[in-house]
Parts: sequence; structure tokens; C-alpha cells
Amino acid sequence: MSQSIDTSPGIDTLAQELASIQQTGSKRISVLGSRHVPITHQALIERMTYALVLEGNRILTSGATGTNSAAIKGAMKADPNMLTVILPQSLDRQPSESRKQLEKVIHLVENPANDHLSLAEASALCNLEIVSRCQQLICFAFHDSHTLLQTCQDAEEQRRLVTLFYFD
Repeated sequence: MSQSIDTSPGIDTLAQELASIQQTGSKRISVLGSRHVPITHQALIERMTYALVLEGNRILTSGATGTNSAAIKGAMKADPNMLTVILPQSLDRQPSESRKQLEKVIHLVENPANDHLSLAEASALCNLEIVSRCQQLICFAFHDSHTLLQTCQDAEEQRRLVTLFYFD
């Protein structure tokens, strides 16, 4: 009687995670998440991103308040050259509280071609672009954060390592 080896996505995921743990060089890590984040959580995200940059990782995020703003703060404190922020639309379309922070970002990518789209549509496209540039996605979401959860699913389909934290 022959035995078959289960080659389901679970084994592939495990191999991918083991390879990621063993990788000692820098990675391109996307940090995305909800705008509606308590300040204590923002402080943790900022510290985590700071540590990731100090370890030599490049951070990619978007320009929203909350999670993304905290990631920007942490990366900027550690090394501004290791941060890339990709906006869903042009800088002019960003809230004024975000613009002040974003104007200090060295590697800022605007998407003015998406200015005619709703923020939700533009954000979904932006998240796809961010995921396409990373090796790993760290996402902070609520169970009803449809755009972010779809981004995680898209990242998994692109064979990116995904770490998803739920706030609720």
C-alpha cells in the first residue's frame, strides 16, 4: 500500500513561514491597518515598525491615520530612507492631519490617476500595489474591515507571508 504526501496549502505555508524565519537579510514588509485604532495600539505598532527598520527591513505602508500613521512614525524615527508610503490618491486628497506627516516622507508615491475614484476603491487598488512590492504583510484589522481582509486574501494568493492581527 502506497502512502501519499499531503501537499495542501498548509504545508506550503509552513515552508514559507520557516523560510521567512530563517532569512537573516532584510525584507520588504508592508504594514497596513485600520484608521480606527486606540492610541495604545498605535504606540505598539510604532514600536514594532521602529524595531523592524532597525533590523534592516524596508517598510511599505499607505498614508491613512491610525495604523499606517503609527507605522510611518516608527519607520521615520528609525531610518526615513527605509520607508515607502504609497497613497491611494494624490497628496492633495489626503486629510490635513495626514498631509503634515506625509510631506516629511522621502519615498512618497502618489496616485493622482485614482482621484476620481471613491476612497474605498482607491484604497483597494493602493493596497494591491503595496502587496505587490512586499515579501510580507502585517495587517491590523477588525473582523468587518472588508478592504483590509480582502488585501490579506490577495496577499496570500500572491504567496506573501501574511500576519493578521484583529482588534476585536
